[in-house]
Amino acid sequence: MAEAQKGTGGFLNPQKVLNQLEIQSPSKIAHFGCGHGYFTIPLARMVGKEGQIFAIDILNEALIEVKEKAKAAGISNIETLRGNLEVPGGSKLPDNSCDLALLANILFQSNKKADIIREARRIIKIGGKLVIIDWEPTGTTLTSDSGWRISQGEIKNLATTLNLSLDREFDTGDFHYGLIFRKF
Repeated sequence: MAEAQKGTGGFLNPQKVLNQLEIQSPSKIAHFGCGHGYFTIPLARMVGKEGQIFAIDILNEALIEVKEKAKAAGISNIETLRGNLEVPGGSKLPDNSCDLALLANILFQSNKKADIIREARRIIKIGGKLVIIDWEPTGTTLTSDSGWRISQGEIKNLATTLNLSLDREFDTGDFHYGLIFRKF
């Protein structure tokens, strides 16, 4: 099992998932709820030295680990930001400043899903992508907040009300779903 898979409990393969997103180099990408950087580090490589990753989390410990991993890997295009993604402006990024926002395994942890998606929509450019990866609402895999899981249909409806259009679904394995929306 690859190192990135170990950190995700073996339920996701971050590189396999990211390879489906058509990441352009250079790009500016916001990784909401970056955790320990299992998507952040590969994203930083994909956007190239001219690109930039904004790794945002509410936990200082997670941001410290992302910084340490980036330094160890010789990666200098990651900016870590401590932010509360459930409040307007909580990412600390300007309006329309990113090409893509990635929300991987964070919505199931919050009962303020619309606020998080609204904040992500605010920071992506017109035509930019919002990528959502989250746990399937059914199954035997338990998470600490399994009662807050949300279905693909509910996410699609919510995104539509926030003026996002579904671009496509993509494969994330057996336990998650992946959706790509565009801002218009």
